[in-house]
Amino acid sequence: MGLFGSVSGKQVDEFACALALEVSQLRPPEGKMTPGNPGLSLKNLERRVDELFEKATAFRKEHKLGIYKKARLANTFRWEMKERGYDAGYIEAVTEKLVVAVSKKD
Repeated sequence: MGLFGSVSGKQVDEFACALALEVSQLRPPEGKMTPGNPGLSLKNLERRVDELFEKATAFRKEHKLGIYKKARLANTFRWEMKERGYDAGYIEAVTEKLVVAVSKKD
């Protein structure tokens, strides 16, 4: 597998941004929810995020992400979530879930 993996940094960044978009569609940041649509309950949100991060696991397997690309994926995701207006605690929790998903040994 090596340190770098077989995918370009641009592809990793695009995938991370797509994941952040999907997470924000599940539950918008506080203060940006539309009236009558509060988002998912916490339990359902957690389950859906776990399902979403199965895509990250598949991406890792398909592209054989190395250490640096895994770190890039997590950092790009973290910054994208910050730009979307999420609070630091939520960003850290969901980024940690992403890191666990792409770091699992199969």
